[in-house]
Amino acid sequence: MFGRMFTRIQEVVNNIRFYSSFTCDLCKTAPCGWLISRCHLNTARTCCNRNRSAGSSKSTLQSYYQIDNMANSVKTFVFLDLEATGLNNENPKITEICLVAIHVSSLENSVTNSSGHPQLPRILDKLSLCVDPGKPINGIASQITGLSNTNLGNNEKQHFNSCLFNIVSEFLIRQAQPVCLVAHNGFNYDYPLLKSELQQQNIDLPSSLLCMDSLKVFQNLDNQGSNVERKSYALPKIYERFFGEEPVNSHYAEGDVLTLIMVFLSKTNQILETVSTQFKNWGEIKSMY
Repeated sequence: MFGRMFTRIQEVVNNIRFYSSFTCDLCKTAPCGWLISRCHLNTARTCCNRNRSAGSSKSTLQSYYQIDNMANSVKTFVFLDLEATGLNNENPKITEICLVAIHVSSLENSVTNSSGHPQLPRILDKLSLCVDPGKPINGIASQITGLSNTNLGNNEKQHFNSCLFNIVSEFLIRQAQPVCLVAHNGFNYDYPLLKSELQQQNIDLPSSLLCMDSLKVFQNLDNQGSNVERKSYALPKIYERFFGEEPVNSHYAEGDVLTLIMVFLSKTNQILETVSTQFKNWGEIKSMY
């Protein structure tokens, strides 16, 4: 009984800290169209008043979140993929975003099929949105992703705006805390691009939010072996090595996220054993442009 009570108290504390990190940044930067509950507003007022007396909201939030401690107690991994108008040097804009949230218990206790391969967990939350980038989509990117200015326009998709940020942030808040984002090549592409889009709206995610790059993770796992060989760490190639076939729906944001989850499940135990060495926090991510 007391053990369950302590666990519940800890969950409440974690949630309050996560809400505070969102709402305090909100007070400084979010547009007036933000829709939050009275509970969130009260949390924001308390947080901001405390931070004014302390001198800096960032330092206060960082005191809440020590990355090593959080990394070892991650409750939810949120797998992320973006499709965009082009590559880094083209100042790309997002055309599609997908997030799939899975609790650590589902990752640790995955079910396998008759071939011994892991299956997607039954319990997961998905968010997938197409976005009008407001600029021409590179022809190659359009061919690869199936997204064009024409079909996005015909379907009246909105630009990346504060409404999309609200949806994403509430999706993250809804998950068991702490949360860690996982993206393949995320440190080089997805996270910097997402940060650029957020900064153009004068909003941001909490600086203490944890982030993992699965490309780096799989490179590090292979480098721990005695026979290190040159191999491709493109997501489809990793999937082919693990499952002996090509993944389905590559370069659809949701398809790539589901592929990423499958390769993560194939190495879950090894990844979680080294989890505290694989993270950055969102505040360390630099915008792409």
